Amino acid sequence: MATSAAEADAMRRAIALAARGLGSTSPNPVVGCVILDASGETAGAGWHHRAGGPHAEIEALREAGERARGGTAVVTLEPCNHTGRTGPCAQALVDAGIARVVHAVPDPNPAATGGAATLAAAGIDVESGLLAEEAEAGNIAWLTSVRRGRPYVLWKYAATLDGRIAAADGTSRWITSPESRADVHRLRAQADAVVVGSGTARTDDPQLGARVRESGLLDSEVTQPLRVVVDSNAGVVKPGARVLDGTAPTLVAVAEDADATHLEGLAPVVRLPRAPLGRRGLSIPALLAALHERDVRSVLLEGGPTLAGAFVAAGAVDRVVAYLAPALLGAGPAALADAGITTIGEALRLDVAETVRLGPDLRITAVPTPITAPSPEEN
Repeated sequence: MATSAAEADAMRRAIALAARGLGSTSPNPVVGCVILDASGETAGAGWHHRAGGPHAEIEALREAGERARGGTAVVTLEPCNHTGRTGPCAQALVDAGIARVVHAVPDPNPAATGGAATLAAAGIDVESGLLAEEAEAGNIAWLTSVRRGRPYVLWKYAATLDGRIAAADGTSRWITSPESRADVHRLRAQADAVVVGSGTARTDDPQLGARVRESGLLDSEVTQPLRVVVDSNAGVVKPGARVLDGTAPTLVAVAEDADATHLEGLAPVVRLPRAPLGRRGLSIPALLAALHERDVRSVLLEGGPTLAGAFVAAGAVDRVVAYLAPALLGAGPAALADAGITTIGEALRLDVAETVRLGPDLRITAVPTPITAPSPEEN
């Protein structure tokens, strides 16, 4: 059975509803659901607000009530099929008398998948793939974490048009406008963790919390991210550092052989292997694995050029958000340091996904271009 225009409209609304859970549902996905009654009219809608709370389907079914019977559930993600802190949504849809389920993206989580099969076995008509690309984009952090076993990484930086993140004397406040800085707080509010390196921690003494007023969100809508400082030799994070102010949880990543006794009682510490020979700092894959084990599904990388270079060299940047100010410096550090790229043919090419004006600045969002295998003619 082909999907209808009403179902497509319902899926667009479900995707928009799902986005309202960004930053508060981790380690769960963001999900939206719209219930259409038997005549195709909207009977209920909902989204997953917080981990441990009702899933989107349950919220929508509650609003729909008896009108759900014989109707259609339009969901951004395949209904779950397992019992965790809440019951299986697939069974809830069966019990509500839903006749048809249209979902955008199959659930890749082996612990929760199988909802479509359960629904079909109960005689419910199931359709998959409606507006899948749009739904995937809205849930990309969680999907990446499940598929790749590591957090989704968004690298953010602010620079002048000639690519400088600070002046020759080290000053950098403020390169970009208040509008751009407010947008960064929105990114922080949506991330599970904000990561900086020892250089940024030493130079800027950042606080790294998501400030509610700047983000444009309500207090109830902001879950503070885990603040992570990559301090390989345990020499930068000290008592009085703003990152230890209690606004949000903090984790300090140090090398396995570092003396971190002074951090006892100040912040949790995770010990990681150093980067492979020829690279500075810690192993980026080990850092991401440690964060994933702590239920971090999305990372906002705010570190300086050295840490950014390490992430790029490790192939661990999934999205880049650059805030470019209409200014020139001519000298000073560049946004990206050594990333293991030595020739133009090795350049990390990006696809520009979006450009937006923020005050006088330009925000550019780009994603790495997928690497394709050479054709037989090129071999």
